[in-house]
Amino acid sequence: MAVPSCLEALVPQHPPAARAIAGEPIIYIVDDDESMREALRRLFGSVGFKVEMFASAAELLRTKLPDVASCLVLDVRLPGLSGLDFQAELAKAAIHIPIIFMTGHGDIPMSVKAMKAGAVDFLTKPFRDQDMLDAVAAAIERDRERRAEEKRLSDLRSHFETLTPREREVMGLVTAGLMNKQIAGELELAEITVKIHRGHIMQKMGARSLADLVRMAEVLGVRRTKPEGI
Repeated sequence: MAVPSCLEALVPQHPPAARAIAGEPIIYIVDDDESMREALRRLFGSVGFKVEMFASAAELLRTKLPDVASCLVLDVRLPGLSGLDFQAELAKAAIHIPIIFMTGHGDIPMSVKAMKAGAVDFLTKPFRDQDMLDAVAAAIERDRERRAEEKRLSDLRSHFETLTPREREVMGLVTAGLMNKQIAGELELAEITVKIHRGHIMQKMGARSLADLVRMAEVLGVRRTKPEGI
């Protein structure tokens, strides 16, 4: 999906150094109340979090986000684009930063809408410091887990791309449950050739067992049904 031009700045940047070394998490605060921004900055700073502050969604939109675990502490009522509308725009652009909403005018329908759209929490001002810290910790952990899973999937796809077309074909049949002899007959190959392809596949994919390879195929969407009669 193409990212709207107004959201391009929020797509995380991936310089080699940032990919190689995981940076410290960042909390982005968006609230038009300067005193609230400062209070949150002090709170998060007291437990060692790096913080960046903005008075509106538009200000955040002009910022390049580094490729580190992060979360967004977002006021519902903002000048211009509201917090809920901003959440919707981020979702449309497939930008998955976890969001903690805060508001002085919350109601149940508003909080339900935010939570259904994936918000980590919805806090009504004034909230307890510990409630906010707990929500931020959960949001950062969620983002770390998402990033780790995306890296695993990216690595798996990279490994799969190293397979030759024939190896991919053999992988599909292997993970469909066929034995080497059956694969040889299906592809009109010598059985020893199938064994060689299979060994290369296991090595290139980093699979430790057939069950491991089957799980990889499921994640990648590699499916090859057994031919009729087998």
